[in-house]
Formats: sequence, C-alpha cells, structure tokens
Amino acid sequence: MPPVPPKNAGPVREAHRFDEARLDAWMADHVDGYTGSLQVCQFKGGQSNPTYWLADRERQYALRKKPPGKLLQSAHMVDREYRVMHALRDTDVPTAKMYALCEDESVIGTPFFVMEFVQGRLFWNVQLPELEPAERAAIWDELARVLAAIHTVDLDATGLSDFGRPNAYVARQIKRWTKQYLASQTSEIDRMNQLIEWLPANLPDDEATSLVHGDYRLDNVIFHPSEPRALAVIDWELSTLGHPLSDLAYTCMLYDVALPKIGGLAGVDFETSGIPSEEKLVARYCELVGRDGVPDLHYYKAFSLFRLAAIAQGVYKRSIDGNASSAEASMFGAAVPHLAGIACGLVGIG
Repeated sequence: MPPVPPKNAGPVREAHRFDEARLDAWMADHVDGYTGSLQVCQFKGGQSNPTYWLADRERQYALRKKPPGKLLQSAHMVDREYRVMHALRDTDVPTAKMYALCEDESVIGTPFFVMEFVQGRLFWNVQLPELEPAERAAIWDELARVLAAIHTVDLDATGLSDFGRPNAYVARQIKRWTKQYLASQTSEIDRMNQLIEWLPANLPDDEATSLVHGDYRLDNVIFHPSEPRALAVIDWELSTLGHPLSDLAYTCMLYDVALPKIGGLAGVDFETSGIPSEEKLVARYCELVGRDGVPDLHYYKAFSLFRLAAIAQGVYKRSIDGNASSAEASMFGAAVPHLAGIACGLVGIG
C-alpha cells in the first residue's frame, strides 16, 4: 500500500502548482532510496514558504520551496533552512533528516529542498485545550528545553559559526524588518511608525550571540504522537546567529496576546491549567541555559511583536498581490495595528 496523505494536506493550490514529472525525475537522481510513483499534496499553513507532502511507493517526504512571484530581498531563504537543519542532525535539537537541496529554478520554478516527513502532533492553540493539565505542563517544559538546546548549540562543532554576524543582532533586525515593513506597507499605521522610531533609540546594552530560530513557537515543533517529546523543530527560514533573548521573547509575547488560530495566554489561570506563568517559563529557560534573569524582557517582547507585525504585513501584501500561500492571508492585515499597539503598551509609548 502506498502512503496515505495526512489530514492537514490537500490538493496543491492553483498558485503553487508545478511540473510534478520534473520533480519526480529530480527525486530519482538526488534522493537516495527514492522508488518513484510520486504523490504530491500541499500542507495548510506555510505562510511564507509553501510546504508540500510527497510520497513514493514506500516513503513519505516534505518539500519546502520559495513562493512564486516577486519576493522581498533576503526573504524565503530555503537554502539557509536546509543548511541549519542539516548542521543540527547530531545535536540535542530535534530536526527532520535532510535529503537534498535544489537551487535550480528550472525544476519546479523556485529553489526547494526535500526532507523527511516527521509524523507527530502539531499544536495550533497554545492553551492546549485538548490536553490535561499535567500534559500541558510537560509540553511547555519541553518547549523550554528545546529552545535552550538551540541556544546552547556549539557553533564551531556544527559548522555554523559563520551562519550570521555575531554582534548588534537586534539593531540589525529592527533595521531589516523596518525595511521589509515599508516595502510591503499598504497604509499608514501610527503605532508601527512609533515603534520604528523608538526601538532603535532604546536598545538594551546586552550583547549575546547564539543560534536563533527566529520563529520559535509551539506550532513550529512537531511532538511525538503520544509523548510530550519534540521530534522536530520546523520552519527555520529566519534562523541566524543572533541574540537568544529575541527567541525567548517571541515565545513570551504570547502572554500578552490573543491571536487568530494560535490564540494566546492572556487571561489563562496558570494555577490550574498546567501552563507555566511567564515568570516560571523564563526561570526554567534561565536555569537550562545558565542565565541570571532577563531584565529587558519587555523590550525584546516589543521588538518581537513589531517583527511579527511586519511579517503579518508582508503576508497581507502578498494576499493582495495574489500569491500568498494561504487563503486566510487577508486576516493578517488586521493583525498589524493590533500587535503594534500591544508592543507600544509594553514599553509605555504612545
């Protein structure tokens, strides 16, 4: 029996179709053990880089590709995703096995890579309503453990010491996401303008460098089907060398928001839910990495919210242009002023 597509994968969307016969031929030449009779489906989500389920006669794969159309410079770097996951194969960071990278656009229209398809659970709601309190506690503790594992990766041993510039990460990120935001801007948003001015003028005096995921959140971790154990961290498109607190803050901003699909942790009863409070999560992370507290957490959270708002603006702009990878992309337009407003509130501006 050939593999059956998972429930969260369906027909390839019109804007993301490609020549499957060419991919079949490429797989036969570049993927060890490939047995032919290619099946192709597209996963829901994958807002930035469209993601596909593939199968041959025996084995399942996942494919990540750049989206079609005109793209912002330095975005959708599938080659970097491939490199970092391949480099982490022998570390404590759980990642899928990498099979092959293709940078030849003539195969399916854009660069892509093929990796192992990891079967497990994806949790889309951070409040984990389907689990019992003890299970929620275990999942969140594993989320902290894996984040700490990412931030303690030996950069020299993994060959990632040149994966990014070592200093001034947050300053450069603010500049980058300001540029990305302005390039995809569709209206004037006062809160975003305030953050663009305030964030670079109030940088914390704290330099630290580690591998950072750049989009570390619960639904970017595939968990074991029945155990609170991470099997693979996915969506490494924004990974680089940078300040580890940016990743931590990206997780912690959930304590201040309620987002479509993902939800949020604002208003959760941490005493009964099993989900750790922000204070406990931060303390657990600091214990795992050997850090003595996070005095500037509000700043890093505001930065994370600003960056998320800039990403949301990009998704919204692509929906207007007709090449976003999700039919739900238009709702991201409304998220931009909402996220910017929360960021301003955290740091007391506006």
